[in-house]
Amino acid sequence: EVQLVESGGGLVQPGGSLRLSCAASGLTIDDYAITWFRQAPGKEREGVTCLGSREGATYYRDSVKGRFTISSDKGKNTVYLQMNSLKPEDTAVYYCAAASSYVRLCPKKAENDFWGQGTQVTVSS
Repeated sequence: EVQLVESGGGLVQPGGSLRLSCAASGLTIDDYAITWFRQAPGKEREGVTCLGSREGATYYRDSVKGRFTISSDKGKNTVYLQMNSLKPEDTAVYYCAAASSYVRLCPKKAENDFWGQGTQVTVSS
C-alpha cells in the first residue's frame, strides 16, 4: 500500500519558518515527481514546488521563489519543504503528491497517482 504522510504544519507568525515533511512508503521517491500543493479556504488547489528526480530539476511558483526550498532524503524516502519568511497568504493546507508519468514539471493535479492527507499551515500574528 502506498502512503504519503505529511507532517510539520502548525501556527507561525509572519516572517517565521516551518519545515514540512512528506514521508513516502510503498514507493520510491526517485521513481516519481513529488509536488507540494496547497489549498487555501475558498481557493483552488495550486502547485507550489516540485522535485523531478528524472530531470534532476526543481520548480517553484513565483510567489514562493527565494523563500521555499524543496529537498529530499533518499535514505529516508522523504521529501521536505522548507518555508522561510512566511506570509499570511501562505496559509493553506499543504499536500504532497507523487506522479510517475507526466508531461513536464510540475505535474498537474490530475497527473498525480498518490496524495497525502495534508497538513495545515497557518501564518498569523
